[in-house]
Amino acid sequence: MIATDTDARPRSTFVHDTLVVFRRAMRLSLRNPVWTVMGLAQPVLYLALFGPLLEPLKVQLGVGNAYQFFVPGLLVQLGMFGAMFVGFGLIAEWRDGVIESERVTPAPRSALVLGRVLRDVVVIAVQGTVLCVVGFAFGLRAPFVGIVLGVLTAAMLGAAFASASYAVALTVKSEDALAPLLNGIALPLLLLSGILLPIVSPAWLKDLSDLNPLKHVVDGIRAEFLGDLSTATSLWGYGLTIALVVVGIWFGTRTFRRENG
Repeated sequence: MIATDTDARPRSTFVHDTLVVFRRAMRLSLRNPVWTVMGLAQPVLYLALFGPLLEPLKVQLGVGNAYQFFVPGLLVQLGMFGAMFVGFGLIAEWRDGVIESERVTPAPRSALVLGRVLRDVVVIAVQGTVLCVVGFAFGLRAPFVGIVLGVLTAAMLGAAFASASYAVALTVKSEDALAPLLNGIALPLLLLSGILLPIVSPAWLKDLSDLNPLKHVVDGIRAEFLGDLSTATSLWGYGLTIALVVVGIWFGTRTFRRENG
């Protein structure tokens, strides 16, 4: 049988198309690593400036060293801010016609989202690993498995926020609209998550914080850093992180499909 041109072409599959988008996005990040470095600079600065201030409070915080409490909060901050603003790059791609070119291919719309999200997950995982190494130099002591799970949780949280960021960016198609919208969402969520200090009073603020899923994700990572990998606190963290990932990817995929129409 003589092979035709059609037979010679690689068949479009979900995994193949996702990896194609991922490799392209990863090459772009490696060519311009300044954003990856800058995304890590703020958490490291917080670690250096605020970490020593919390060390005298380690007994009140219920940890062996203050960095067991502080680094998990910084991982969540990294997962949020490292992913929430990736939509700016998508707007630039849309303006340059890249998104339109991808849409005329047979690639599933979910692959167009997940390929980019996978790149963001890898970047956040690397940043989180570097942050924990720096934290170890400052005095962080935590079980290795707990640290690995904490970094993975932060990376998954990044997948949720990256998906949502792409969806919002493709909807507004304007950097001027995207920046205040994301900041208006991110700052209240972050401040109510208790990444620096636990929120214990006033009562109404604590109740409001309890409604914030990020607060439970932070608590879950802190439990992992204490070696409590299967307590109710850590299980709540796992469950809410997975729920946020599912919702974020659904939102991103739905937006790509709708815009295609």
